[in-house]
Amino acid sequence: MGSNYQNRYNSDEQPWEEDDFDRELEQIRLYDEQGRFLNCYIEFRLTVQDEVYALLRPVDYPVEIFAVIAEADDEETLVPLDEEEIDQVFDTARAILEEQNLTLKRTALTLTVAGDLPDLDEEDILSVEVDAEDDVTIEEYQPLGSSFFSGVREYSVYTPLSPTLYVARLVPGKEPELLSSQDFQHLQPLLEEHLVSHFIETEDWDD
Repeated sequence: MGSNYQNRYNSDEQPWEEDDFDRELEQIRLYDEQGRFLNCYIEFRLTVQDEVYALLRPVDYPVEIFAVIAEADDEETLVPLDEEEIDQVFDTARAILEEQNLTLKRTALTLTVAGDLPDLDEEDILSVEVDAEDDVTIEEYQPLGSSFFSGVREYSVYTPLSPTLYVARLVPGKEPELLSSQDFQHLQPLLEEHLVSHFIETEDWDD
């Protein structure tokens, strides 16, 4: 993936901490403008030009609520909800998920559920085409609970199979600051280098 970022930190210094993957993961909170928060694990820290960044993973499982739109050819289109629509169906969705011992939370950045997810049936996996920066990717989702109706519209709850990750700047004494898309592109090569290095080392340990 392209980037115009120039790596200016001292190449003799390793920019991440050696034991990030060996210790119990630390947790921090991300906040949104409404004051809601999202508890996240710090997967690892990265120091670039004396600034500290962190790769974050939500503690609970991210979920999305989709409106199910029936098409004339018997196909169905799933439409993500805006904030107002989520408010309207949240209580119903929470009650549906409680039947599976899952607790739906109105967290920052994404809805989440706490609890043990049901076993994944590959036949139920939903594949969705996502347009991003002149490219189309396939996202896969696992359904949670049964679909439900609010008014005349049908809704379904899904959790993505790919991990949901955030990158934030860590400043002592301040709340973590989510990176803009441009800042993330600058850091992306180093993040990928760190992850690839970790997975290669893990494979060596397994041999």
